[in-house]
Amino acid sequence: MTQLESPGVEESAKRSLHGSLGVTAIVFMVVAAASPLTVIGGAAPLGILLGNGVGFPALYAISAVILLLFSVGLATMTRHVSKPGAFFTYVGYGLGRSAGLAAAWIAMLTYTTIQVSVYGYIGYILSVTVSSLGGPALAWWAYSLLCIALVGVLGYRHIDLSSKVLSVLLVAEVGIVLALVAAVMITGGDSGLSAAPFEPANIVSGAPGVGLMFAIAAFIGFEATAIFRDEAKDPNKTIPRATYAAVIGIGVFYTLASWALVMAWGPDNVIGAIAEDPGTFIITTMSRYLGVIGEVGVNILLITAMFACVLSFHNVITRYQHSMANAGVLPDKLGAVHATHLSPHLSSLVQTITSIVLIVVFAIFQLDPVLQVFTWFAGVATLAIAILMALTSLAIIVYFLRTKRERRVWNTLIAPALGLAGLVGSAVLIAAYFPIMVGDVDTTGAPTFGAVSWFLLALVAIFPLIGYLQAAWIKARRPAAYAKLTDTIAG
Repeated sequence: MTQLESPGVEESAKRSLHGSLGVTAIVFMVVAAASPLTVIGGAAPLGILLGNGVGFPALYAISAVILLLFSVGLATMTRHVSKPGAFFTYVGYGLGRSAGLAAAWIAMLTYTTIQVSVYGYIGYILSVTVSSLGGPALAWWAYSLLCIALVGVLGYRHIDLSSKVLSVLLVAEVGIVLALVAAVMITGGDSGLSAAPFEPANIVSGAPGVGLMFAIAAFIGFEATAIFRDEAKDPNKTIPRATYAAVIGIGVFYTLASWALVMAWGPDNVIGAIAEDPGTFIITTMSRYLGVIGEVGVNILLITAMFACVLSFHNVITRYQHSMANAGVLPDKLGAVHATHLSPHLSSLVQTITSIVLIVVFAIFQLDPVLQVFTWFAGVATLAIAILMALTSLAIIVYFLRTKRERRVWNTLIAPALGLAGLVGSAVLIAAYFPIMVGDVDTTGAPTFGAVSWFLLALVAIFPLIGYLQAAWIKARRPAAYAKLTDTIAG
């Protein structure tokens, strides 16, 4: 069988993923990817420091509304397109095969960059923690590579194992954040509780585009509910319910928790407290309100939370690669399923190797693990996912207008259109403020697009171009395979 030929029925069965994941299991998988403690401990402090300051918590609520509108169309589409390829499958059905393949490559960029950004952060936290306990003072990247190896072992095995590991870690990290929220509310915080983060003047202060980038980044992974379709118990019910539950749960939790962070230090003092050390701000805050137990507990759970995050993204990426291989746009072997573990094991190995290579490159260039690896590449991932979701919203609208398969106007036109407007606006705002996040500013502090900004933004343009060029090559060389591309793109 050539790379672009469709496998037979028996071969397709061998290359298909199976499972019995319910709503709760899938929500755990995708919320773990959003990683509550990683967001509150890592992204939220940076959003406050580099973004719009005290007004940052409101951006979580705004992002949740935009993504909830987007989810209405997404959930409706899952009922009519029974493929696990998620975004690139839906874009393919709505806007054509070439656009679908371009979307697939944007998705690969998104999940690869967000995963490797967290590998940088977890390497830093491990390095600081181990050295503070009297252990060897190894470089951050050494710990990052260790985490990659462990994630690779779990990703190689059955998805149920990853789901159980993620569930335990997620409950623990949510629990300690809620304990902090309760402590802040009971004590009244540093200078009393207030609604300062939701005042319009604070929301638009500073660099709201950078703040919005960190806010939307916190949701990356929720849309991956659709990628687990083949492993869901009752996909037509499970996937939509899991999607809504994930967006609403993430939005409420992050808004509340980030508000508590601001209250913990007070609107006038929180930025200064974060500036002292953004990487350990959450540990200092926990120590202040929950004592030694909170400090030690959050230190441990911050590490496990980031591990849960990269494990979840590893599972998502390997399934994207698996779907793309079965569509003939990645090497055929990546579509294989392990006979015993029933996992896309070869795809998992490739993703592990990719992560190792990227971390080694970052180490060679001596990038800062938090302010460069984490911040820069989370920014790339967020801009890419905003564009990808906007493209998906447009595809959903076009698909239902063309096919007339669904009569609910709210689900197929109004909500997706509102989501599209919000996502396009978000992408424009993020791109405009991108230099500030990277540190490309002039002598007055105004953003200026330097070499680093242009390079990172170019990635978001290059990857979909790869998809379009590959689609053109397949159409010219294998027209029969191109004609089946949309149907086989999810295996």
